[in-house]
Amino acid sequence: MKNYKFEAFLVMIGLIVMGFCVMLGLGKVNHDVRTVNVRGLAEMDVEANKVTWPIAVKEAGNDLTAVYSQVSKSADAVVKFLKDNGLDEGEISVTAPNVVDRATNYYDNSWKQRYNVTSNIVVTSNKVKLVMELISRQGELIGKGVAINSSEYGNYTIYEYTELNNIKPQMIEEATKNARAAAEKFAKDSDSKLGKIKTANQGLFTIENVDEYTPNVKHVRVVTNVTYFLED
Repeated sequence: MKNYKFEAFLVMIGLIVMGFCVMLGLGKVNHDVRTVNVRGLAEMDVEANKVTWPIAVKEAGNDLTAVYSQVSKSADAVVKFLKDNGLDEGEISVTAPNVVDRATNYYDNSWKQRYNVTSNIVVTSNKVKLVMELISRQGELIGKGVAINSSEYGNYTIYEYTELNNIKPQMIEEATKNARAAAEKFAKDSDSKLGKIKTANQGLFTIENVDEYTPNVKHVRVVTNVTYFLED
């Protein structure tokens, strides 16, 4: 029978040599390919174009019928105030009154008024400036005897910017230009020339309030990551 040990030995040596050559080749390629990774920032301040304003009217007493009736009258007064000052019916929604019977709370016997009744009127509108004006004038309702509970948990005004897609292209363009400018400066400082883009990542858009006192103005921000080839 023929002995294949010698042939197998030669094949093994050949594979080892070939692998060594491949490693040397890859090492040369990695050494020759030079890149620079940079980030480009774009920022913009925009006005909110949508507002959600919840208004809570609340009454308390021991006569449920009377309390419920008063809350309904207060809710009607709020709706009239909103409509009389420029808001449409489709921008106003009124929730059914919520009744809390404190007598059913076995852990609280300190109450003097058994029933708490709350109704929420929610304004959802694109008329942001008008709503902001009405918010500043809600004292007029209090002056008419409407018990507005501005401290009700969760009843805070929300301002939103919903047209991000309209400004995305120009912000991405600006961020990409800023990234390229940074890459060109790096290439110049390293006596190189900037080549083509190897990889690019748009990054995430973030929308935040400009500050806690101006929730109706939003700060939009995006960072792009771009890797360029460097050439001699």
